Parts: sequence; C-alpha cells; structure tokens
Amino acid sequence: MKPKWPRITWDSSSDGAGDAPRILGINPWIHDFAAFNLWARPGGLLSVLAMLRAGGAQVALMDCLDQTWSDVPWPKPRAWGHGHYPKEHIPKPFALRAVPRQFSRYGHSPSVVRDALRLLSPPPDLVLLTTSMTYWYPGAAEALAMARELWPGVPVVLGGIYATLCPEHAQGLGADAVLGGRLEDPLCWRGLWKLLGCSAPPLPAGSGLELALDLYAAPRFSVILGSRGCPFHCPYCASHTLHPAFRQAEGETVLSGVRAEFARGVRDFAFYDDALLVSPETWLWPLLEWLEGKGAQLHTPNAMHARFLTPESCRRLKRAGLSTVRLGLETVDFEHRLDAKLSLQEWEAGMAALREAGFGPGEVGAYILFGLPDQDPGVVQRAIIMAKSWGIRPELAHFTPIPSSRLFGRACEVSSYPLAKETLCQNNSIWPCVSGGFSWEHVRFWRRLLDE
Repeated sequence: MKPKWPRITWDSSSDGAGDAPRILGINPWIHDFAAFNLWARPGGLLSVLAMLRAGGAQVALMDCLDQTWSDVPWPKPRAWGHGHYPKEHIPKPFALRAVPRQFSRYGHSPSVVRDALRLLSPPPDLVLLTTSMTYWYPGAAEALAMARELWPGVPVVLGGIYATLCPEHAQGLGADAVLGGRLEDPLCWRGLWKLLGCSAPPLPAGSGLELALDLYAAPRFSVILGSRGCPFHCPYCASHTLHPAFRQAEGETVLSGVRAEFARGVRDFAFYDDALLVSPETWLWPLLEWLEGKGAQLHTPNAMHARFLTPESCRRLKRAGLSTVRLGLETVDFEHRLDAKLSLQEWEAGMAALREAGFGPGEVGAYILFGLPDQDPGVVQRAIIMAKSWGIRPELAHFTPIPSSRLFGRACEVSSYPLAKETLCQNNSIWPCVSGGFSWEHVRFWRRLLDE
C-alpha cells in the first residue's frame, strides 16, 4: 500500500548519528513535447544517495516522475509497470516556438511537490538536483526555484547528464555548485561534503554501482545496474564522457539488491546497463540463475548488443523471465555503419539464437536510428522493411545531438537550430537534423510504414 499524500521522510537506515547531515535528492519534472515512462528511475541520483548514506548522511528523495502516493491521481500503469505520466500543457519555450507540437510538463503537479517538500522535517542541509537529457533543464530550473523558495540559504547542487555535458550552460541556472562528473571521483566527493561544512569520510566500497532503490516506498517496478559505461565508441553516444571506464559490479552486490526488491514484492525489473551482455559471467549469469522460476519479468529498454546473443545467453535470459527484448539494430547498411559493433552475420546469428530459445515473432523489437545528419531516408525505410522480414518489431530511435559525442559537430553544421548555443534545440522530438524539421505529415508516413 502506497503511503498517503504528502509525507516524505528522512531515511532511517543511515549509520549516521542524529546530527548527521540531511541531503535531499530531487528528480525534477520533464518539460517536453512527449514523454513516456519506460521503467524510468534517476540512476545517477540514486547511486549518489546510496554513497552519501553509506558515508553517514541521512537522505530523502522527491521524484517528481514517480507516483509515490496512493491518493494522488496518476495514469493507470500497464501490466509491467511502465506507462504514461500525468501531464499539464505549458507554453513552449521561445527557442521552440515554431515547432507544431503541444508542450507539456510531465509528472506531479508543482503544488503537490511543494506541499510534500514543505512538510519535510527537519529541513535539508543540502539539496541535490539531478538532470537527465540536456534539453530537459527547464524542469530542473523550476525545481531549483522551488527549493530556493522553501529553504532560502540551503545550498543546491546541480548534477547529472546535463550538468556533465553542458557545464557552462548549467552554471546559468544559478545553483550553488554544478557537479559535472561522478561522485566516486575523490575531488567531487570531497567537494560535496565541503558544501556541508564537513570533512569527507572515506569513499564507500563499490562506489557508483549501488542504488538507493529502497527510497521508493511501494514501487511497481525496479531497476538493475550491473555496470557503468560501455566498451564501444559509437559516434552518436556520449557514454565515454559520462563514464570513461567500463566498470562492472560484483555479482553478490547486484544479487543482494535484486533480492531486497524481490522481498518487497517487485517482479518487474529493467536493466540499465549500456553493455548488458559484455562479460556476463561477472554478475549477469549468477543473477539470471537466481531469478529462474521466480516469476520475474525482465526488460531491456536500453537495448542489447545483438552480437552477444548466443544460444546460451538467449536460453539463460528466457529462463529468467526476459519479457521486453530490445536490440540495437540501428541500420541495415552493414557496409557503411557509423559504428563497427555489428555485422550482418552477427545479426542473423543473434536472430537464430533468439528463435531457438523460444522468443517468438512479435516479442522482439529493434531500434533503428532516425534523423541522423546526412541520413538517406531510404536507408531507414529499408531497415524497417527488413526488420519486419526477420519477424521483429521496428522502432525508430530518434537521433539526439549530444554534446561531446563525435557526431555533434556535424549535427551543428547541418541543423537549422543553434544546437551548441541552446540545449533546448538538442531535443530529438523536433528532428533537429532532418531537412525541414518535424512535420505531422512525415510522422504519419513513418507510422504507416511501421504499422503496416
């Protein structure tokens, strides 16, 4: 049973004394043309809160994108826990005024969030405000203003993807500090505790790979994080800026987290790894063995690398309860890929392994890149047609121009939007690198091709 609105409390499992610093994490609203909850959790913020709690702090969480309370209206989730957010139409930002789409705030009503935060007692000593997509910073700015209103003088730290990729732009929001990096870096760790007027305790073991998932009182789903970073260097991705090294957790660390969530009644789990099937013996195989026969539903919204779909890996995933199978196809022009992580032979072998393991037609989806700089639309059409011929469901993955990615410079050259100057224009919903930009006529064309 979810707690009644609007109580948020300090976590009681900290090892800190009664005078331990109190740190509030806020996952802000999404301001966008569209948003859908594909088992979304603020992984970076949850890892930071876990580290700070292990260091002796008291922590609390306000996730503006989670239902949290049983008596606050929320769209009914789908069978596996994902689904729509509540939304409120708001004016479009000036930079996006010409886009022919309705703009909205997704998540709880600001009045609900304000009332919940107002009742948090005692007040925080520090507020951590996370950011995700670079073009979602208006939601963070709104949350920052609310924190200032409620607790004048309490320092607010801005972190997350936007703060890391666009630190100069993020400085303009007016936070007391911008944490453009990883808290497991000693310099960031010491700097955060310095804001509290405290000497930094030793960095906890396994830093950055544990999530404070217990801060969700009655979750419909949970997430699994067994690694950070990716060994591949795709030109449209900024993974190596966010996580320069590929790191994997100990098997027991991942397993204990899943056991704890399972004991709370959670049965739907989404993998948050960028390279789930790399070195699976480290933690994935033990986890899948434990999950066999337990009735879990596993989901891979980040997509798996098809080159690692062996008969063994597919059998293990099937037995453990993999229900949402997403693959990174990206293109069927295998001779001219932007990356070198998949060949036609590897793709066909992966498809055969999935079929052999019992994944039937319609159970598998493949992401196809759409809207790349200089992309031939005919290549996208061929990818859709060929994906269907393999018996899998094609899904367009709209290109996002990401600062620090190798493709960002070319995106800036071909786009009619000021991508480098205004991060709002990096929004993939406006098709920033497609000639002529977003149009409903072209949306209908692609929908027909995907659905027919």
